[in-house]
Amino acid sequence: MASSSSRAGSRPHLPNSPFNASRVVPAAEPIPVGAQLCHDRHGLGRVIALDGATSVIVDFGNGDRRRVDINSPRIERL
Repeated sequence: MASSSSRAGSRPHLPNSPFNASRVVPAAEPIPVGAQLCHDRHGLGRVIALDGATSVIVDFGNGDRRRVDINSPRIERL
């Protein structure tokens, strides 16, 4: 009997599948430079730059700078 994990990778991708329907994501409010936010994994950080309309560069301290999506469920604006 074949395991289900070996079959999962061979399934065809159907572009018209209802499971592929893009979710309507409300437009995110921009986060201003200098604003603080808390990330689930990286902790407290400060926005140091904007990276397009949907992401920001955050400094989490000790030189740990990361690009974070504004719509990420892992961040909380403070």
